[in-house]
Amino acid sequence: MNARSFILRASGLAAVALLGGLVALGGVALTGDLGGGTTTVVENSPAPAAATPVAADGRLTISDIYDRAAPGVVQITSTARTTPESPGSPLEPAAPEQALGSGFVLDKAGHIVTNYHVIEGAETIEVSFSNQDTLDAKLVGSDPSTDLAVLRVETSSRGLRPLELGNSDTVRVGDPVIAIGNPFGLDRTATAGIVSALQRPITAPNGYTIDHVIQTDAPINKGNSGGPLLNDRGQVIGVNSQISTGGGETGNVGIGFAVPSNTVKMIAAQLIDSGQVDRAFIGIGGSTIEPELARLFRLPVDAGVLVERVGAATPASRAGIKGGTSDTVVAGQSYTLGGDVIVAIAGKRVASLEELRDVLATHKPGDSVELEIYRGNKQRTLALTLGRQPASP
Repeated sequence: MNARSFILRASGLAAVALLGGLVALGGVALTGDLGGGTTTVVENSPAPAAATPVAADGRLTISDIYDRAAPGVVQITSTARTTPESPGSPLEPAAPEQALGSGFVLDKAGHIVTNYHVIEGAETIEVSFSNQDTLDAKLVGSDPSTDLAVLRVETSSRGLRPLELGNSDTVRVGDPVIAIGNPFGLDRTATAGIVSALQRPITAPNGYTIDHVIQTDAPINKGNSGGPLLNDRGQVIGVNSQISTGGGETGNVGIGFAVPSNTVKMIAAQLIDSGQVDRAFIGIGGSTIEPELARLFRLPVDAGVLVERVGAATPASRAGIKGGTSDTVVAGQSYTLGGDVIVAIAGKRVASLEELRDVLATHKPGDSVELEIYRGNKQRTLALTLGRQPASP
């Protein structure tokens, strides 16, 4: 399986998207990111979880968490048809291509969360449960910008074991975590580790940036994609999506990335409601202003967003926002200076690109907002009507 791979540039990081056997590189996003045959897996059901003991502080052991959560983790097999590169004749049938990944039950209505790249381009999707059932799944909606998708299966609610979504904002570095998934097709494998870092940006399949990502050293590999990362209370705090291989092969080296559960909550709700995510869009490329940059070039503020590029025919260009004109390198980081500096949008201060995207996420295309900027040493307020984020940067 090698057709559904996406290759992206990373800032000092080569991330491998876990395409259930497919390889991809991850990194940082560019301009405009504001904003046939199938396999049935049969296995024994995990032990029932109703009587799982809970410690006084609510924390569970790894085996306790596995007993509770494993029945809600599913194996996903997506099948697509690909055209042969050198067909023997015009009538030669397309070869089936399968991708294997993971997912988990979201609710009793049969909704299942997984990664977008697991089901990208799929003609058929099958979901295998721990009770040996394998069901056809319908794609409810997908969001390449966060690498998330929601499926739905028709089955009795009594056979579904939803997993609880936790609050990823409360996660701290050093917290113990457990990943459950299907690495290399080894169904419902549990691995454990800690939260290694927070607020990592990674690149989505379509080139936009996914913010607030959780980094973990819990071993995850190809096939873990879409599976849950759980805390010590058995709550899902992230969806395992990518790994870094340190520039080597495709195996795990202890650096994995999970899309945070609070992002999952927001995106899943929109996909279930309308089948899509409609994002507000400005149309700039920029950088977070670091104190050293502000000091060296005597910028008017020491925090904000430096506008480096403005896309043609975008809300930013129509509002009169100016991009940079001269390139420089500070502490190994490239910048384009001379453009506007954004310090607030819609009445909210922003000190970074991530904060700017967070504010945009609370708005819709067509909303009118005020943008506070510095142009040189003069502060200005610009009126801007938000656009709709295009399919790719």
